[in-house]
Amino acid sequence: MLNGLIVFAGLSAILLAAFTGQMQAVTDSIVSSAGGAVDLAIGLVGLMAFFLGLMRVAEDAGLLRNVAHALGPVMRRLFPNVPADSPAMSAMILNIAANMLGLGNAATPFGIKAMEELDKLNSKTGTATNAMVLFLAINTSALSILPSGVVSLRASVGSADAVGIFLPTWFASSCATVVGVSAAILFSRLSFYRRTEPPLKMDPVAGGAVDAAASPKALAGEAAAPPVSDPRPTRQWLGRLFWVTLAVLLARFVWGLRGQAPIDIITAVSGGWMLPTLVAALMLYGWVRGVRVYDSLAEGAKQGFQVAIRIIPYLVAILVIIGMFRASGGIDLIAGIIAPMTALIGMPPEVLPMALLRPLSGQGAFGVLAETMTAYGPDSLIGYMVSTFQGSTETTFYTLAVYYGAVGIRETRHTVPACLMADIAGILAAVFIVNLMFG
Repeated sequence: MLNGLIVFAGLSAILLAAFTGQMQAVTDSIVSSAGGAVDLAIGLVGLMAFFLGLMRVAEDAGLLRNVAHALGPVMRRLFPNVPADSPAMSAMILNIAANMLGLGNAATPFGIKAMEELDKLNSKTGTATNAMVLFLAINTSALSILPSGVVSLRASVGSADAVGIFLPTWFASSCATVVGVSAAILFSRLSFYRRTEPPLKMDPVAGGAVDAAASPKALAGEAAAPPVSDPRPTRQWLGRLFWVTLAVLLARFVWGLRGQAPIDIITAVSGGWMLPTLVAALMLYGWVRGVRVYDSLAEGAKQGFQVAIRIIPYLVAILVIIGMFRASGGIDLIAGIIAPMTALIGMPPEVLPMALLRPLSGQGAFGVLAETMTAYGPDSLIGYMVSTFQGSTETTFYTLAVYYGAVGIRETRHTVPACLMADIAGILAAVFIVNLMFG
């Protein structure tokens, strides 16, 4: 389906540009989008290298197995064909948690690690499995607890209620997640998609299909992971001392914010402290367990660099076509056509460009968000609505390009319809709740 959408969008952009006289704009967009895609991928190199290095530390220390075991019952229900002790389970958990906490691009390396582990269970190279589709549906539905980026932008443009989008975002993103998960599961049961489902990878020793309790190392043809050593007492005490010290410093930071609203304090702590604390937790856990942190970090970083280079062709293809379609006026044309219908459900025409652009371009949507709030006010109905769109939906096609590009998936099966249904549900839920609360 993604192949058909790309061809349709590209050809439509050229025809529309020829009709409206926007050929030069489309030409400029091709050049700038191609360069921008490479710049974006290169910009992710450092982040992915570092965080995939941290993932290697956590894996060597046994943390990923412990996380997967703790949340195993829930994850096994969602992903019954993924082995219970697979690193994919814990990587998916870390990715979802990072997205929920508003850590932005820091969640991407965890998601890529999860996709790589899921691909080890895939018997048909280049074709998405049901587990991959479901994971992408959860990821692009953007279940969010702390939309700190949107809150910061609202505050910067003069909002008197910057955190007023918390409840609407929770509601809309929860609706999007429920619909995305349901759509991915239901689509996978349709006969058309069942026929294209890759079977489980066969056990190379027994010659039969593996079950969900099989070791992922055996599936990948690798040796079993070495046993994890017990925590070292001296390092344990030093680790506890670190956390006590950090807690005292955090309390001092919070004390300095006294007098501010509680929700403002929570936003400040989550925005500035959460990511460094996550880095500290992963490094310290490995060190206490006797892992050679530097060596593991460097080994994982090599993988991160290779992944960042691998995704460049996929990003170029997606972002150039999206740039052409936007430059040709395609998004404005669609917005004009559907505006009379969306007005019936309380969606102002001023928010339509944001709703249409959000699944296509993260940077473009963020720019439209800033422009819209500046023009109409962040605390207007329109301002609340576009803010909730941003916080409760994800850049679907960018996410597909990055995650599937990392493992060379070309046949996406029901990924696009499931993810787009999640996007639509998030937009409609945002319109409903914002009208209910602020209309």
